[in-house]
Amino acid sequence: MDVNALRTPEERFSVLPAFPYEAHYVERLEGYESLRLAFIDEGPASAETVFLCLHGEPTWSYLYRKMIPVFTAAGHRAIAPDLFGFGRSDKPVDEATYTFTFHREALKAFVEHLDLRNITLVCQDWGGILGLTLPMDMPGRFTRLLVMNTAIPVGEPISDGFAQWKSYAATVPEIPTGGLVAFDAREAVDPLDVYAYDAPFPDNRYKAGVRRFPQIVPVELDMDGAALGKRARAFWTNDWRGESFMAIGMRDSVLGEPVMEDLRKHIRGCGEPMRIADAAHFVQEYGEPIARRALEHFRLG
Repeated sequence: MDVNALRTPEERFSVLPAFPYEAHYVERLEGYESLRLAFIDEGPASAETVFLCLHGEPTWSYLYRKMIPVFTAAGHRAIAPDLFGFGRSDKPVDEATYTFTFHREALKAFVEHLDLRNITLVCQDWGGILGLTLPMDMPGRFTRLLVMNTAIPVGEPISDGFAQWKSYAATVPEIPTGGLVAFDAREAVDPLDVYAYDAPFPDNRYKAGVRRFPQIVPVELDMDGAALGKRARAFWTNDWRGESFMAIGMRDSVLGEPVMEDLRKHIRGCGEPMRIADAAHFVQEYGEPIARRALEHFRLG
């Protein structure tokens, strides 16, 4: 696949004191040979358990900076890719490139490229919208789920909050990435964190994915991904045999408690969630206690 894309200059990521992790790159991911995908890979390569941390809109792997150290301190491997269009990964300039299938297939190819197994899927927002469709088509690779503020869209409206966000994203001249996180997470982020969330995007040309993602959530039956969502919902309801842990940012008006409780009904064996009163949509900004509680739940601490 030959895709016209921008690459964020590396110096944009030179001042990240809260994120001291080396960037790794897949230069020729199968099916995406013209694009470079970035990821963080921390902890022992030989670790039995892999925590695959998938971010959403408009963030990148930086969002997991408070959870990765908890996983690796317990002896596990933590991998956090940047979706195409975000973070250190290449950013296609044509908004039409950004489809549900484009990103889902890229994640499948990434998991296969690294041959990841015994995966704990850690997901929020688009990390779940995409990630929750992976295990059903990758048998034997996923064994646990840590799910936060996300959904499995099946061609139906998600929430009034999401409809408002979609409309805002479609009309505002430029989506303020760092400002969105700062407004949402309040005291959990500082000015350097805001800089980090802005770093991938030197100017508005780099934000094609940021603009496009809200518009491609499968909220209508004929949208790309809606049929996959229905399959995924059936899988998690009937076929999932792994362990699950849910955390909810309670101030989230887009994918908050009502959406998450509906999702929980469709995840076989998912128990009472951990509710974080201070957290909103970007619940990973309160991620350290979530990661510790999840390790206890999975008996991996």
